Amino acid sequence: MRPALYLIPAPLGEQAIHTIPAYVIGHLHALRHFVAERARTARRFIKATDPPFAIEELHIEELNEHTPPEAVAPLLDPVRQGHPLGLLSEAGCPAVADPGALLVGQAHLEGIEVVPLPGPSSLLLALMASGFNGQRFSFHGYLPRKKAQLVRALRRIEQEVQRHGSTQLFIEAPYRNMGLFETMLQTLAPDTALCIACDLTLDSEWIRTRTMAAWQTSPPPELHKRPAVFLIGRMR
Repeated sequence: MRPALYLIPAPLGEQAIHTIPAYVIGHLHALRHFVAERARTARRFIKATDPPFAIEELHIEELNEHTPPEAVAPLLDPVRQGHPLGLLSEAGCPAVADPGALLVGQAHLEGIEVVPLPGPSSLLLALMASGFNGQRFSFHGYLPRKKAQLVRALRRIEQEVQRHGSTQLFIEAPYRNMGLFETMLQTLAPDTALCIACDLTLDSEWIRTRTMAAWQTSPPPELHKRPAVFLIGRMR
């Protein structure tokens, strides 16, 4: 493999290794240098792919919310020294709602080749399954935690759907999912449509699209600590 930064998707759950293409596993097994959000998670994923080398041979550096800005550029040293480098997220595609975007940006600043590899994306899977507009959509990441700010954000998002018909996606820390859902019930109009897509690609996968009026009478199953994507859109 040529010296470059390879963006390697990880499964959305430990039981979903089968969602990573063999083509990507082949690239993974050719690498010895990695940057990951958490080294422990990265080693566990790589070990589950039955690599043809000892895990101890790997060099894994971490890039997460605790990494100072001045520490990002040195993470590309393996590429500068002629080695291919893999970037791994905790789950899904690296650099999407992920601190790895900082490393990708640095690579472009230095003229280092960036190679994205295919794999599962919870955002695209949720959009595909929602029944909402797939040609015009926006991803907001995490909405504000404070309730007053959250309510304002939800109302702005709802207005965007009403005015332009564009689909609005956002996520929440899994342990706050139910609190977010309750706030949506209290804030959004009865005819506004909400899709909840949780545990994507896992055996417990659950996806439903309903109006807020329907969610009032038929709430979702327990969402606590279950990774989920929320989408607000227009029913066709």
